[in-house]
Amino acid sequence: MCSRYIGSKARVVDSILEHIGDPDGGRFLDAFAGTGSVAQAAWRKGWKVHVNDHLVSAAITSIARVTSFAQAQFRGTRGYANAIRMLNTVEPVRGFVWREYCPASYGHCGVARMYFTEENASRIDGIRTQIKKWSTEGTTSEIETWVLLADLIEATNRVANTAGTYGCFLRRWQRQSRQRIELKARLLSNQTPTGTMSSEDVMNLKYRPDDTVYFDPPYTKRQYAAYYHILETIALGDTPLVRGIGGIRPWHEKASDYCYKARALKALETLVKDCVAQRVFMSYSTEGHVPLDALKRTFAKYGSVSLLELDQIGRYTPNRTASKTASHVKEVLFKIERTANSKSVFDL
Repeated sequence: MCSRYIGSKARVVDSILEHIGDPDGGRFLDAFAGTGSVAQAAWRKGWKVHVNDHLVSAAITSIARVTSFAQAQFRGTRGYANAIRMLNTVEPVRGFVWREYCPASYGHCGVARMYFTEENASRIDGIRTQIKKWSTEGTTSEIETWVLLADLIEATNRVANTAGTYGCFLRRWQRQSRQRIELKARLLSNQTPTGTMSSEDVMNLKYRPDDTVYFDPPYTKRQYAAYYHILETIALGDTPLVRGIGGIRPWHEKASDYCYKARALKALETLVKDCVAQRVFMSYSTEGHVPLDALKRTFAKYGSVSLLELDQIGRYTPNRTASKTASHVKEVLFKIERTANSKSVFDL
């Protein structure tokens, strides 16, 4: 099955960590954590990791990848494996996902939204209801709840009837979408230190001078909040007013300036200028809105800049036809080290 995540760094994560280097006593702060692949690699190298993403679903997916067994022992459910078994056998519920994101939606909006079969949609609702119940009663801790939600998000991805993202559904059921949704227990490491999480607009993050900050901003017009709206609804457990054929939840309050060609350079400059960390890394691509030489000139105002080439990766391909015709794009990594006379807004 094709990857559902735009901009995933899974193929170049080793190269990124090679340039970032070994732990130096400070935090590794992944400000656009996405799926958490870079944060997890840093954590495995021994970094103290903090993950952040404006999308709650992405932040939860990321923190689950840097969670240790010591943090999530699931005593209230008699173990993690038992929690997964219980969730896989809960009674289906005809809730919000069933109402809006399976053919049952035709009954109230005239559109059969074929994101999930009716069975899987009602099982997603049932599992989400049970996770909320455990959290509310105190059966699971906050971090344990996040792990279970991440497991539900991953299981949802495996049965979604889409070409890749959740911008639209397919008109015919794909093989994987007919399979019964099933949560799978992840391997929880005994590794320390433990990870921490936030879900903030990146401009509201508080940085420390000894942080090593990694930015992986969007660099094309694709707005992640719209492309992953169903996962966000599952993570939040809310019931937003949705409209249109796709039933997309309101997302414009999370629209990213990095996705607009006219705003991207200024937004990226502000991101670096306002970050007080001495070492900043930023992933970008030859496919991005802003030319690499323009970014290098801009970042040079705030420190010493190196442009490091990573591997080529395939262009985002939501289906097999696109995969056959896709070209490759070059991933790069900017390294900005603040010099003695460089300034940020916090220095003024």
